[in-house]
Amino acid sequence: MLDINLLRNAPRKVVEALAKRGFDLDLSDFLASDEKRRELIHKTEELKAERNAKSKQVPELKRAGEDATELLAEMKELADQIKAMDDELTALNAEQLRFIEALPNLPAEHVQAGGKEANQVLSSAGEKPEFDFEPKHHVDLAKDLGLIDYERGAKLSGNGYWLYTGLGARLEWALLNYFIDSHIKDGYEMILPPHLLLYDCGYTAGQFPKFNDDVFCLGGADALSPRDAELGRDFSHFLLPTSETALINLYRDEILDEKDLPKKFFAYTPCYRREAGSYRADERGMIRGHQFNKVEMFQFTKPEDSPAALKELVEKAERLVSELGLHYQVSRLAAGDVSASMQETYDIEVWIPSMNGYKEVSSASCAGEYQARRGLIRFRREGAKKPEYLHSLNASGLATSRVFPAILEQYQQADGSVIVPEVLRPYMGGLEIIAKQK
Repeated sequence: MLDINLLRNAPRKVVEALAKRGFDLDLSDFLASDEKRRELIHKTEELKAERNAKSKQVPELKRAGEDATELLAEMKELADQIKAMDDELTALNAEQLRFIEALPNLPAEHVQAGGKEANQVLSSAGEKPEFDFEPKHHVDLAKDLGLIDYERGAKLSGNGYWLYTGLGARLEWALLNYFIDSHIKDGYEMILPPHLLLYDCGYTAGQFPKFNDDVFCLGGADALSPRDAELGRDFSHFLLPTSETALINLYRDEILDEKDLPKKFFAYTPCYRREAGSYRADERGMIRGHQFNKVEMFQFTKPEDSPAALKELVEKAERLVSELGLHYQVSRLAAGDVSASMQETYDIEVWIPSMNGYKEVSSASCAGEYQARRGLIRFRREGAKKPEYLHSLNASGLATSRVFPAILEQYQQADGSVIVPEVLRPYMGGLEIIAKQK
């Protein structure tokens, strides 16, 4: 959430920054309403002070044996005016909150304006595989080698789901264990969060209310708490779309000590997403799905430390892909392609030969204080009286649903077998090659 004082004091800066996202913002009505709101607060305080002064006169009149009827009538009129103003103020506050919470984060100054077409490839690493045979699509490789059962996955849960089987399940688990061990070595604390989250978690993450339709909602109107119902919510719980949504809420409504920062976590969960819309022909298989596995990295830092933290997250995600021996590239996203809650994002994109292109396996992002403001997550510097909002950062470390296909396609052999990346072999009982079972 943006600081309201920024909208008041630097409206042009906000408008110009959001224009880089392609977000057309007119603040004139908001600023006029905000001015009216502040005038109303001032008038209400004056009337309350007048009412309080008159209320002190009532017992004095009664002790003096004088009639207080006129004074009581004046107080009644003041009370009616105050109530009307309070009601108007409540409506203005709600309107103001709805406006601010719908605004995306301001992109960092160095982030390029524009959409996907303006994304910048910063580097690439690893050798792009060259084949002296007709390479297969990962779906065909997975079927031939008995790694994925797409048909039975769809039978169990519908389109957009798959079933890992045999060595496929072991390869998936090997990837997760490799990621987990790497993060533990780097000093990150492991978290296994609940998969069913309260609405407030999505709100703090910046996903609600604008992106309600992107998640699997649970707990209809009959399950709403009185507070949820009062706020006009349609559901009380949802399945987490990423561990970030849980991790950002660890310290919601809390104040941390400066000495406890940074906080570094990682979590493993399946991710559940509606993925509305049609799939492109080249996205068959595991490229897009309603459920996939992901290890997520997360940091809470002081504001001045977040640039270094973002660099660390990008480098960690890169190292994971590099140690798998995969060809990949790193891109800095343009403002219009950065998610609404984030200031800047770097994508680590792995090469998928069958698509003749790259697919994101990690997005490393900094939200600045945007999420912290929504969740009232603060820290207090040593010797300071007033707490400050901290910065939050996240990065996939990694999502397996694109890494798995990349391994199959980049490591495939002419005989239809697939070489197991060296770093995964200890988790596969030393297996070096996945070949078709006789």
